[in-house]
Amino acid sequence: MRDLGTVVRGIRTPIIKEGDDLAGIVVNSILNASKNNNFQFNDKDVVAITEAVVGISEGNYATVDEVVEDIKTKFDNPKELGIVFPILSRNRFSIILKAIARSTDKLYVQLSFPSDEVGNGILDEDKLYNSKYDLGSVITEGEYRETFGDWIHPFTGINMIDFYKELIESENCEAEFILSNTATDILKYTNNVINCDIHTRFHTKKLLQKENANVYGLYEIMNKSVNGSGFNENYGMLGSNKATEERLKLFPRTGQTLVEDIQKRLKEKTGKNIEVMVYGDGAFKDPVGKIWELADPVVSPAYTKGLEGTPNEIKLKYVSDNKYSHLEGDELKDAIKKEITEKDSNLVGKMITQGTTPRRLTDLIGSLCDLTSGSGDKGTPVVFIQGYFDNLAND
Repeated sequence: MRDLGTVVRGIRTPIIKEGDDLAGIVVNSILNASKNNNFQFNDKDVVAITEAVVGISEGNYATVDEVVEDIKTKFDNPKELGIVFPILSRNRFSIILKAIARSTDKLYVQLSFPSDEVGNGILDEDKLYNSKYDLGSVITEGEYRETFGDWIHPFTGINMIDFYKELIESENCEAEFILSNTATDILKYTNNVINCDIHTRFHTKKLLQKENANVYGLYEIMNKSVNGSGFNENYGMLGSNKATEERLKLFPRTGQTLVEDIQKRLKEKTGKNIEVMVYGDGAFKDPVGKIWELADPVVSPAYTKGLEGTPNEIKLKYVSDNKYSHLEGDELKDAIKKEITEKDSNLVGKMITQGTTPRRLTDLIGSLCDLTSGSGDKGTPVVFIQGYFDNLAND
């Protein structure tokens, strides 16, 4: 019997720079780690690479002025613009906001409340529920400052309305904020709108189009190259990160070619069929800070075919507490192993619907990788996973 289940290792690599052979760096780093740390390769191991280094290596960047040019072209040099449901993030949105402000004279910013789409708060919820406002209200900037203006984020110590307003005005653009959870409320102020939400973007755009808004989604800004800039044809500005005060790293474009190349090289080096994926933010929620991590449009923008689908599992604790409550020890384990190998039985089908949450493999594995690599200075942009697809029947 094996003593280990899933094993996850962060793999250190050289610092990735624009133009690097990322596939070669990933393969060599994993092979070196295997040699130096005495682990072998198996079929169905998983190699995952953070999207950040994929975008860096492919040079997928855009400057603020390139974004400005794209916005001005799409909106025909707008004198005013409105944005709906931007997230509250210095890393994710501040440079995008700078570009939007630089492209117009007046900007209306409509924020959702009590938090943005990914859980960043904008006001004191206790004050909200004891005030004259509810989740269907429209709260003007003046009303916000009168009732909620002393609020600062408990983690950052920043009020993001103050931060965003100062940033907008630094671009010689007038700023006005509105808090509303109804997307079409922005049309009371302007008909030129960029909807900035991530996971509800298509629905929001449809609502605005229905009211004849001149609307583009943030996923449609920088969806083509501007004067040789980077771009992303599927996600535009979504998934981008601040690189410098005047430059953004966009979500990667070449991930599918990369994962297939790495898989091929690893097969040649190890003889094993190893799955490969690119991962971004994990899909999990902080129960204390209420922040949902997934600010990228998807957890995994590219992966090999063996990672398609959802897990086909039974809930061990449910089976052991019900059908096999009279068994224990090796007898219990043998009975459960039999259930796992006979996944077409009626009981197993019932366990799948009653026990395990139906989530995609790439979302689950990508979340595991994001927690492993973190977003700081661990220096492990590659994650190597073994035993993820094992179960008791493999013993």
